Amino acid sequence: MQQKTTFSTYALIGTMLFGMYFGAGNLIFPIQLGQLAGTNFWPALIGFLVTAIGLPFLGILAIGLSGSIGLRDLAGRVHPVFGIAFATVLYLTIGPFFAIPRTATVPFVVGFEPYIAPGQAGLWLGIFSFVFFAIVYFFSLHPAKVMDYIGKYLTPAFLVFLFLLIGFSVFNPMGSYGEPAGAYEKLAFMTGFKEGYNTMDALASLAFGIVVIHAIKRQGITDKKDIAKATMKSGIFAMSLMMLIYGLITYMGASSVAAIGTFENGGQIFAAVAQHYFGSFGAILLAIIIVLACLKTSIGLITACSEFFNDLFPKVSYRSYVFILSFVSFAIANFGLNNIIQFAVPVLMFLYPLAIILILLTLLSPLFGNRQSVYSASMAMTFLVSFFDGYSALAANVANLNVPIFNSIKTIYMDYLPLYDLGLGWILPAFIGAVIGIILPKAEIMSGTTQKEL
Repeated sequence: MQQKTTFSTYALIGTMLFGMYFGAGNLIFPIQLGQLAGTNFWPALIGFLVTAIGLPFLGILAIGLSGSIGLRDLAGRVHPVFGIAFATVLYLTIGPFFAIPRTATVPFVVGFEPYIAPGQAGLWLGIFSFVFFAIVYFFSLHPAKVMDYIGKYLTPAFLVFLFLLIGFSVFNPMGSYGEPAGAYEKLAFMTGFKEGYNTMDALASLAFGIVVIHAIKRQGITDKKDIAKATMKSGIFAMSLMMLIYGLITYMGASSVAAIGTFENGGQIFAAVAQHYFGSFGAILLAIIIVLACLKTSIGLITACSEFFNDLFPKVSYRSYVFILSFVSFAIANFGLNNIIQFAVPVLMFLYPLAIILILLTLLSPLFGNRQSVYSASMAMTFLVSFFDGYSALAANVANLNVPIFNSIKTIYMDYLPLYDLGLGWILPAFIGAVIGIILPKAEIMSGTTQKEL
């Protein structure tokens, strides 16, 4: 008989999950949101939490409640080929092509580059990223110990240093809220809502599913219903912790303007806050926080990607994938943070709507009997919009990229598709696709019955 799972088990798995999610971007975006939102702090924060907390939690539930063994299995509900293709593209995106290299470049840019001569930045980035990925490689070699590494050691250490900084800002506030700036003046909720996309955690929730499920099984939980329950409870623990920290960091940003002024990005705001409270030691504290945040996230991503590709191509060992992914991530990291972000945005604009619709269809599948036609039609209609969202972002970043037919289609979307100007033009087509998918099987069944009667 399986033993009852204790709260400490849920807490440990939840802490591991939080540690994998919460990287440098999760620190940088809310503190900048706080500065810009000012007195509109609450509506902006609530909008941010809907997408930065709500969507990742739905992704965790989709993996756990569906009984899927990973993203490939989940996406295979659309079609087996789509399952392989979508999972591969997503893992490469949040893996060695974009997200993992960013875990090395962000702490370097925020914590170290300001103190390095401009002409030597490239050399020191190479040295820093080599050491960083050597550490990541070592800790990622043993996936069975990832929960210990991240849940027991790295995340608690990160939280200690982070709460040291947060504690000073709460008990010794820098000042009152400033005036809202830009879109936060009139559209605070929607602006915060869209800002939550930047964390990329909805995509990560699908990718981390395989790591979480393996961690749960290693605790002796093997029944599908118990795995789903453990996934949900661990997810609630992780998301609650993230919600608390997001709120405190956003408050830190909102109350900082009078003391430190405004800055272009959240990394600079964090550096200024740390210096305000701790002087020259603040730079060291910030470097520790950022490095720990990125280190644990990188280990989680390397582990998740390696386990996925090992399942897909088992002839290559898990340890070999860890080395390959670490090496490729190291190489791409040395192209610099700006280049990584420049080419990541178009891919994210393409993938995010597909991921969101896949999550929602999975959670709503009992309503339509888990019919493949609903998945296929809805995802196909979403693709027809998200593809052009990705093209638009790429065209904005790459000079002289101009495909006339794509521009014509985009113009039609802008003129006739609701919410397209907000980046949400895929919602109506996805819904229409789902309705078509529900109707089609009934038509096929009626046709088949008629033929039999004849």
